[in-house]
Amino acid sequence: MGKRLLLLGAGGHGKFVYEVAHSLCDRDGTPLYTVIDFLDDAVSDAVGKMAELESIGRNYDAIFCGIGNNAFRRELMERTAKMGKEIPALIHPSAYISSSAIVEKGTIVEPKAIVNTNAWVQQGSIISVGAIVDHDAVIGSYSHVNAGVICKAGSHIESGRKLEVGEVVKGY
Repeated sequence: MGKRLLLLGAGGHGKFVYEVAHSLCDRDGTPLYTVIDFLDDAVSDAVGKMAELESIGRNYDAIFCGIGNNAFRRELMERTAKMGKEIPALIHPSAYISSSAIVEKGTIVEPKAIVNTNAWVQQGSIISVGAIVDHDAVIGSYSHVNAGVICKAGSHIESGRKLEVGEVVKGY
C-alpha cells in the first residue's frame, strides 16, 4: 500500500513536485504515494495552511517541501525535521543517478537530469530539468541547479545558491 505524502507549497514548483511524486512507483509498479495533498496559504483546495504544518502533517507518512525559494524551503524543512517525519528525496524515473552519487533527503531531481559519479547533492536541493551535475561535484544544501545548468567535474556550489538557466560552473 502506498504512502501519504504532504507537499508544502502548491505554486509552480509545488505543482511540478506533485507530478514527480505522482510518477514514482515501487518495483512492482504500485504507486509509491497513493495520497498526495498540498499545504499552502493561498490555494483553496489545499488541506490547510503552513501554520498548521505540525497538526496536519502528523496525518502523513512523508512530507516534502515544494517551495522554490531556497531560504523558505530550508525553514520549512527544519520544521518538518523536528516533527520526525520522513523527508524523501524525489527522483524522476527519467533522471540518471550514478550508483556512487549521494542525493540527500528533501532533494528533487527532475526529468532528464544527471547526477554523475561520486557527486554529492546535499539536502533540500533542486536539480532541475536537464541539469548536469558531473562527477565529483558537490551541491550545497538548499541550492537550486536550474534547468540546463552544467556543474562541471569537481565543481562546488555553496549552500543556498541559485544557478540560473543554462549557467556553466567550472570545476577542477
